[in-house]
Amino acid sequence: MVNLDEAIVARLETHGETFEILLDPKVTDMMKAGRELDLSEYMAVEEVFNNARKGTRPSEEKVREAFGTDDIAAIARRILDKGEVQITAEQRREMLEAKRNRIITYIAANAINPQTKTPHPPKRIELALDEAKFHVDPFKPFDKEIDEAMHLLRPLLPIRFEKSRIAIKLPGDAYGKCYDELVRYGTVEREEWAPDGSWIGLMEIPAGLTTELAEKLKQKTKGSASVKLIN
Repeated sequence: MVNLDEAIVARLETHGETFEILLDPKVTDMMKAGRELDLSEYMAVEEVFNNARKGTRPSEEKVREAFGTDDIAAIARRILDKGEVQITAEQRREMLEAKRNRIITYIAANAINPQTKTPHPPKRIELALDEAKFHVDPFKPFDKEIDEAMHLLRPLLPIRFEKSRIAIKLPGDAYGKCYDELVRYGTVEREEWAPDGSWIGLMEIPAGLTTELAEKLKQKTKGSASVKLIN
């Protein structure tokens, strides 16, 4: 549950009254991304206000008259869907910065330079977005922001999203400690145990993460992991 200092205000004016709730700033982005949420879990306090900052509350009768229910999650969703979100300048700046960093990290992990088949460093992507005058919208769906960023990057950088298929061989006794890394980085398409007890797998992962995964596996196996790029 978000604390009061970090919460944003969502407001709806209806039935001659103003109704406000205090929410986690991440809620709007998660909802724009299509996630199903129990909004009561993201409220700073599970209450409806006339003025959240002053702490004034409407009567239960006014709330039922306006929303037809006492269910706080349903009321919160109605306010968020039909009303407007109020954020401070500082909250907006922090949201923009966090979302911009997410966009840069995502592109660096999932895109490559098709000429060299290697990922672009995050700093290169950041500088290119600055040059392209890319502006983040805190309430725009994340996938739409990625599309916009890639559209602006293509005239400046050779770049495209690509998946890589890699073959991995691990010592049998290292499989357990490497498993979490495997599933975190991509999808294991095929796997088998070799006669010598080693684990062999074929994986699909974002192309930009191939080198990073190889380094992690070699680190965990003291250099005995084998990672080969298939395509």
